[in-house]
Amino acid sequence: MAEQTRAKRPPRLFTVSAVQRLTPHMIRVTFSGPEIADIPDGCEGANCKIFLPEPSQSKDSFARQLEEGPRPTVRTYTVRHQRQGLGEMDIDFVDHGDAGPASAWARAAQVGSFCGFAGPGPVKVESYYAKHYLVVADMSALPLAAATLEAMPADARGTAIFDIPHAQDQQDFRIPEGIEQHWIVNADSHAPTGEIVDMVRGLDWPAETVQVCIAGESTMIKELRQHILVDLQTPKQDVYISGYWKIGLIEDEHQKAKRLEASAA
Repeated sequence: MAEQTRAKRPPRLFTVSAVQRLTPHMIRVTFSGPEIADIPDGCEGANCKIFLPEPSQSKDSFARQLEEGPRPTVRTYTVRHQRQGLGEMDIDFVDHGDAGPASAWARAAQVGSFCGFAGPGPVKVESYYAKHYLVVADMSALPLAAATLEAMPADARGTAIFDIPHAQDQQDFRIPEGIEQHWIVNADSHAPTGEIVDMVRGLDWPAETVQVCIAGESTMIKELRQHILVDLQTPKQDVYISGYWKIGLIEDEHQKAKRLEASAA
């Protein structure tokens, strides 16, 4: 007899306990509650799904919707910090105004606000074994980059390149001293300058193993994937590279395009 498929767990209901404006374009939302206590520590940098209530929706109504449907608006985010013992989790939201539903929710969030949460998935870099590292991220992937850099061994060496819309969006991470930082300011993320791609292409690529963690806008990702995997012949097992968004597409459209691209590869 065929094994029965395990019922999929409905999203957890998370409640906001703190909101902090980290930089002009980044908002940190802290969630607290017993729903977080069974999520293991060590998931920083992992993807999760945030389910967004309607602006005027009550918590009871949203809880029923998470259980019974229909599916709310969903966006993908990254776990920035997880404190299992305290039942707390931080998720950083890019503030790009009220046009996007997740940005609008984070801008309006206050203590007692709520959303749904599913995940987290696996961390993107599970182990650190290289002689050199390359980390590249725009604002959408800064939480991933920060978590990756903070998990590296203290003697790690390499390069980290960040694309931000304003000089004041620079953040202080616990980066190993051997990682050289570059912060590129581009006020319009929808008009990429190509500076990151040029900088990566200009790196003196070491002969030893290089671990790579890159995420951001898909056009940039496509060029960097070609350079790192094809031109430099970096082994795939040493590379995490992913498009987190694409100019002109909302997340649902971008995810569909990624699936089509993967199926055609």
